[in-house]
Amino acid sequence: MTLRSDSQGSHQRSPSAQKDQISVMATDLVWRKRGFRRALHLEYLTVGYNVLEAIASIAAGRAAGSISLVGFGLDSVVESLSGLVLIWRLRRHGTVDQEEEERMEQRATRFVGVTFLGLGAYVLWESIQKIIQQQKPDPSPFGIAIATLSAIVMPLLARQKLHLGRKLGLRSLVADAKETFVCMWLSLALLIGLVTNYFFGFWLSDPLVGLLIVVYLAREGYELLRGEKD
Repeated sequence: MTLRSDSQGSHQRSPSAQKDQISVMATDLVWRKRGFRRALHLEYLTVGYNVLEAIASIAAGRAAGSISLVGFGLDSVVESLSGLVLIWRLRRHGTVDQEEEERMEQRATRFVGVTFLGLGAYVLWESIQKIIQQQKPDPSPFGIAIATLSAIVMPLLARQKLHLGRKLGLRSLVADAKETFVCMWLSLALLIGLVTNYFFGFWLSDPLVGLLIVVYLAREGYELLRGEKD
């Protein structure tokens, strides 16, 4: 009699347990949808900021004759393209088959990688030319403001994307967050170069920072193309 009673109680509890399990799954699904929506908003914000940063940096660099500012702006252009690829992935997540998604991502990744290398070659040429010809850039207070703002904004965006990417298990968002952290370090390098030129007249800091940006562009382009081949 006891065994039968326990068995009946077990059967009576199972529907409730199933409801609890369904409720947990539904809650998790809702949370993941909100997480993906949040990730999209962060990427929209990142791309929008990078576009404005690119326009301002290139304009300020042209006006001051600063290759480091121009190179920083060009890097922002490529980062915007990379961000658009991630936005596409997040928007199309679950709507196309995995094989088609991977094939389209490979094409986009190849394009971004080649763009990194092309812009790196341009900044390298301009930096070397400025060193050889001793082309001294004008001080750029506007450029200092751009670099300072980026050094503040980038780590804020990076931390949020890194936290969300880890919770959602999105490696692409985690990788993008790490790229945003790198942009912060580039902003600091640019800021140091612009400040030393502005206050101490050390004009070589400009092409030297340009060469530092070249290293970053070349490394990112190479890793993207190598990963695409792998």
